[in-house]
Amino acid sequence: MRDLVRARESAKQDQLRARHRLSKFLLRSGQRPAMGVKAWTLHYMAWVRQLRFAQVAQESTRLDYLHEVEHMAERVKRLEQAIMEAVKLASPAIQEVVKGLQALRGIAQISAVTIAAELGNITRFEGARQLMGYSGAVPSEESSGKRMKRGSITKTGNAHLRRIAIEAAWSYRLRPGVGPALRKRQEGVPEEIKEIAWKAQIRLSKRYARLPAAGKDQRKIITAVGRELLGFVWAIGIKAEAAAKQPMVA
Repeated sequence: MRDLVRARESAKQDQLRARHRLSKFLLRSGQRPAMGVKAWTLHYMAWVRQLRFAQVAQESTRLDYLHEVEHMAERVKRLEQAIMEAVKLASPAIQEVVKGLQALRGIAQISAVTIAAELGNITRFEGARQLMGYSGAVPSEESSGKRMKRGSITKTGNAHLRRIAIEAAWSYRLRPGVGPALRKRQEGVPEEIKEIAWKAQIRLSKRYARLPAAGKDQRKIITAVGRELLGFVWAIGIKAEAAAKQPMVA
């Protein structure tokens, strides 16, 4: 599953590059969509498809870039479907972890599968701090006698896990709340896991609001929130794996 998740991540990176090539070409050619049309929506893609260039070379370029964007979209969709099928065949522990992690704001199905695949058995981490260290999202330290100085994050850890945590951290800039999408993801999730997820919203939203007052820049704030989010990931993972081991009651 880890290989499949990483293949999907590579496909997303290739998709981004393909989109950049097409958008830069259109800008160079002086082509811009109508006001209010957001990039890469259905309306945007329909606009790109109906474009025509008088010069054969430019028209061939448009078609090639467009074909690559559409091909990358199909590739991502195909891999995501394969991931969903792989989850159905995974162990009960993995399935419970994937379901439980989706109770967290900012972590939908693909993100939850990525975390579960990268971490494996979460009980191998003795505590949340150990998991944070595994991600490489902890500050580096320089010690000299009694003096200790903290620097930027080490990045000597699992980059895939760190990326998911930092991407999810952006959602905690919003006030705590449970919208329709999150409520749907929490269906069937044990109440104790929902409580952990709600505590994460309260704590991380406050932290996101407090750090700017301390003079921290945006990147450091997001990294700090993402690092602390991993603590809640650990707590939910431990609960989910324990639930998977409980015998079913007839």
